[in-house]
Amino acid sequence: MSAVIEFKLFAPRNNQASLIGSFSDWQETPMKKGKDGYFSTQLNLEDGIYQYKFRVQTKSPNFSADEWVEVIDPYATDVNEQEKVGILQIKDGKRIVDTYVWQHDDIPLPENQALVIYEMHIADFTGGEVDSNKRGKYLDAIEKLDYLRDLGINAVELMPVNEYPGDYSWGYKVRHFFATESSYGSTADLKRFIDECHSRGMRVFMDGIYNHTDEECPLMLIDRNYWYYEHMHYPEDPDNYWGPEFNYDNYDEKLDVKPAWQYVGDVVRFWVQEYHIDGIRFDAVRQLANFEFLHWLAQQAKKNTAPKPFYNIAEHIPDTSKVTTPEGPLDACWHESFHYFIVPHVCGEKFELDHLKQVLDPSQQGYKTGRNVINYLATHDREHLFRELGNRGIFDEAAFTRAKLAAALLMTAMGIPMLWMGEEFGEHKRKSESVTQPKKIAWNLLQKDENRDLWQYYQQLITLRKHNLALQSDNIKFFHEDADAKLLAYVRWHHQGSKVVVVVNFNEQKITNYCIANFPNAEHWQDWFTHAEVEVGQDGLVTNLQPYTAKIYINQ
Repeated sequence: MSAVIEFKLFAPRNNQASLIGSFSDWQETPMKKGKDGYFSTQLNLEDGIYQYKFRVQTKSPNFSADEWVEVIDPYATDVNEQEKVGILQIKDGKRIVDTYVWQHDDIPLPENQALVIYEMHIADFTGGEVDSNKRGKYLDAIEKLDYLRDLGINAVELMPVNEYPGDYSWGYKVRHFFATESSYGSTADLKRFIDECHSRGMRVFMDGIYNHTDEECPLMLIDRNYWYYEHMHYPEDPDNYWGPEFNYDNYDEKLDVKPAWQYVGDVVRFWVQEYHIDGIRFDAVRQLANFEFLHWLAQQAKKNTAPKPFYNIAEHIPDTSKVTTPEGPLDACWHESFHYFIVPHVCGEKFELDHLKQVLDPSQQGYKTGRNVINYLATHDREHLFRELGNRGIFDEAAFTRAKLAAALLMTAMGIPMLWMGEEFGEHKRKSESVTQPKKIAWNLLQKDENRDLWQYYQQLITLRKHNLALQSDNIKFFHEDADAKLLAYVRWHHQGSKVVVVVNFNEQKITNYCIANFPNAEHWQDWFTHAEVEVGQDGLVTNLQPYTAKIYINQ
């Protein structure tokens, strides 16, 4: 079958452009420029797979005036970076991305308040010391999804999977926004990964890099100053400059278009529709610094999704409630202050009740609901907790004890918990100093009893969180504080009657026969760890508390 296929390139300030490709033996096909700023041409093509690119007279200042350059289509959905071409697939006379058929779109997925998120880097999630195979692909990650399901994870947050320069990176310098990272597998492989997550009731969030691009992004080569700020957006913040920054202030009066808005809006709609993603983590929101644009972009994501929950998450460091609804453009913010205050407390460096209460109850920081914050102990940008403990000389049993304390705080605090891969079994590798060096997680640690025990502890806590509505509510009250004993107790509850009490000892000494006054009322209380019933007297609960541990009580 053959059909007329149109090729378009938006380059309103450029004088000439042409198309070259395998379909024309790489001979130039002239393109005509319309009043809408698009160069276009049409070709009659048979079904098949083709390579192509554009030649354009550049307007970018790092070239000679009107110099001819070859560029990959900024809208190419598949690319071959080695050969510097876009890949076009035609089936039944139409452009397609691939032939993948979705299998599990009808499976219900958890609402935002019920999420337990797992941050994953595809390249480093599989393979490693006990695996001679390099792995690190979408299909390898699928083999680990049952592991995540057994742990209790119901949302996966993927570090960037857009095509980036080279074959290994964290992916935060995107070169091709519509294409997927080819070193991880094909577009169909990524769809299958997402579909397999959905089949297990797991949502998939994508890391969206909309602040900046790689220096060789096609838009940079076509007309740099049309899409990007000419200079740094924030010259006073040089440490947080990662590449040319999209200019969301630029308005083309002649065409009545904001070019960067149009392009990135198209990117978001494409990913939601083509890859069936369930949320976006917006990178570098503080540097992007345009709430009007982010509000519009978040609406684009939700308008174009199927009738299922969606989650727009900001990475804004330091975190701020201003970025979350109703005041701000997005649903949630990475809760960096949770990490910032919890880790030093778990490591025994400080005890400041006000700081603890702020991050366990983010309403004290201005957040309206628990859905507005994503709590974590570690992320790809932060060291694993075991590395933080080791750096302070805390090892072996003491480290596992404190890791369990941290896990209990993470899973019982108000907010949505997120794990950085490997945290659940005590990964302790140092954070990558260079984003170009692989850092496979050490799956062999799970063969050790104490690491397996930590994994099971996380599994139990996640089960409690997912099945006890008190921990998904916005209700938290600190009912007992003792700065001298370094002890804090709080209760979470749900209007249907469930209650969870957490008593935390940050003291390096065991506390015996301690009376926790003002203990909440319930017909029966049970120690969640031992399943033993506990008696609460008129004066409160009398109990013993081991150093750096948390006790959890539930009403039966």
